[in-house]
Amino acid sequence: MLIDGIPANDIGGAFEFANLSTSGANRVEVFRGANSVLYGPDALGSVIQVTTRRGSSGVPEFTYSADDGNFHTLRQEASLGGAFHQFDYFTDFMDFETQNSLPNSSFHNGTFSGNFGWQAKQSTDVRFTIRHTATGLGDPNALAFYGIPDDAFQREQDTYMGLKVQNQTTSQWRNSLQLTSTTLRFNYDEPAPEGIPFGGNYLGNPVTLCGANGFCSSGQAILDYGGTYPSLFNSHTAVQSLYGLSNYDFMPDLSASAGIRYDHESGYTNSAGTLSPTSRNNFDYFMEAHGSLGHRAFATAGVGLEDNAVYGFAATPRVSIAYYVRRPSSGSFFNGTKLRFNYGTGIDEPSIFNQGSSLYNLLSTLPNGPQLISQYRVSPIGPERSRDFDWGVEQLLWGGRARLGATGFRESFFDLVAFVDNSLLPQLGVPGPVAAAVPFGAAVNSDSYRSLGAEVELEARLSPELRLQGEYTYTDAVVTQSFASSAQAPAFNPAFPNIPIGAFSPLIGGRPFGRPRNSGSMALIFSKRRFGMSATGYFVSRSDYSTFLSDENFGNTLLLPNRNLLNSYQLIDWSGWFEAHCGVTFYTSIGNLLSEHYQGAVGYP
Repeated sequence: MLIDGIPANDIGGAFEFANLSTSGANRVEVFRGANSVLYGPDALGSVIQVTTRRGSSGVPEFTYSADDGNFHTLRQEASLGGAFHQFDYFTDFMDFETQNSLPNSSFHNGTFSGNFGWQAKQSTDVRFTIRHTATGLGDPNALAFYGIPDDAFQREQDTYMGLKVQNQTTSQWRNSLQLTSTTLRFNYDEPAPEGIPFGGNYLGNPVTLCGANGFCSSGQAILDYGGTYPSLFNSHTAVQSLYGLSNYDFMPDLSASAGIRYDHESGYTNSAGTLSPTSRNNFDYFMEAHGSLGHRAFATAGVGLEDNAVYGFAATPRVSIAYYVRRPSSGSFFNGTKLRFNYGTGIDEPSIFNQGSSLYNLLSTLPNGPQLISQYRVSPIGPERSRDFDWGVEQLLWGGRARLGATGFRESFFDLVAFVDNSLLPQLGVPGPVAAAVPFGAAVNSDSYRSLGAEVELEARLSPELRLQGEYTYTDAVVTQSFASSAQAPAFNPAFPNIPIGAFSPLIGGRPFGRPRNSGSMALIFSKRRFGMSATGYFVSRSDYSTFLSDENFGNTLLLPNRNLLNSYQLIDWSGWFEAHCGVTFYTSIGNLLSEHYQGAVGYP
């Protein structure tokens, strides 16, 4: 995840999309597939970049918008932008508040973004960008499972800053240098246990749970466990990066890029007073070549070389090829046919938590740990890895007014980190004395997934005012290896004694949780000079999941079979706008127009 070229992920790749607003954004770009060549670790499956607007008006341009809605929802946004001589500037502030429709579900987001540029010379551009987001929300837990809301809440403050210098050194040579800083702060607080006291723990209300697969169960689940309250968790991450890139055009049809990235990462997680700190210095080197032949065939090939403080060296190649069977033209209905193929690999460095609970780190804290590490050559935890292929065809139609694309893909994710019980570690080749030294187990690179699928997309301009977009994706994802205790020792609900259940992770041969087999969207957009409207639909099929529940006796009576547990849903959104006067626009939007009741994650209505 990049914001103005600034890596926004936490150490280990996590990113909270719910906190990211589009306020102040000029565009959002999505790059398909693994690409750790240009974007380094964390580009395991794709890359998303958000770019902040730039000021361009010679007269300062001020905008203000406000909207009010149900569930005590209020949003306000103000921006100021412009340009003066060789300087340009843009700032934006957005505040969003809602209580939502469920108890303890309030949400607040305050986001400031800025983009300031200076044309130092005709060939040199200096730019500073900043985005700061502060969020707060209630955490009611899975209300559909407990019937009682938790009183927990969380706060997060994220700041992204970048200073970039670009220089057109010669007509063929371009260079850039970017210094970035990412700071992430997270705090979680559960002041007191909620629920009905029972044997030292706290239960939810009696409920009947029914999955989309037709299986049902009734009872009371443990909502909060006994222990010390308030229950606190906080984390802090700081990443400073230096990124240099050089591009050279050898000829019109051949160019190359090379660069280096240095990251200093530091941070900690603090759970109930147990601190897990880390400090890393990582280096990433990459090179990539771009070529074309006869304006019909295009190819890109590159490799990234990662030198990580935790796991050492890793190489990530990538190749892309495109070929025009029929070049675009304006004189026929079928006026452009392009074939494309991509192969890429990606890596994801371990998170702070996974590094702290890894076999190597746990052994390092024991009196005889260094001896065991040396004797049995125990290595630090490695990166999670991916490898993907995609191939497809893109067809322009109707004189270029429509585009139809079809893509097939195969993705493999392996060396995924999971916490493995010490009794299962020998199955991964861990020597017995090493496994015995960690009585509860350790985080190791043990799991793998595979995904096959296809997608179809259509864009068409039906008239100068009317545009249609649609896409459909079929995904066949399978867990090919897992050493999690839930996968190696499935749970069984006495009501369904012959159906194995992955209580906390999917079973081998099953689908990863929350991966629907079918999904799609469609949008119809109408726009005139002074008014417009759009209707958008999202469609998601059933997916595998778990209830993750324990009953009052720590039993499995509230677990339901994983297969197709989470129901399908369809959402329709509508929005419209009208320019009443020069500079004044009225707008409205309706989310979930049909008021469909659904759960995006199981247990969370």
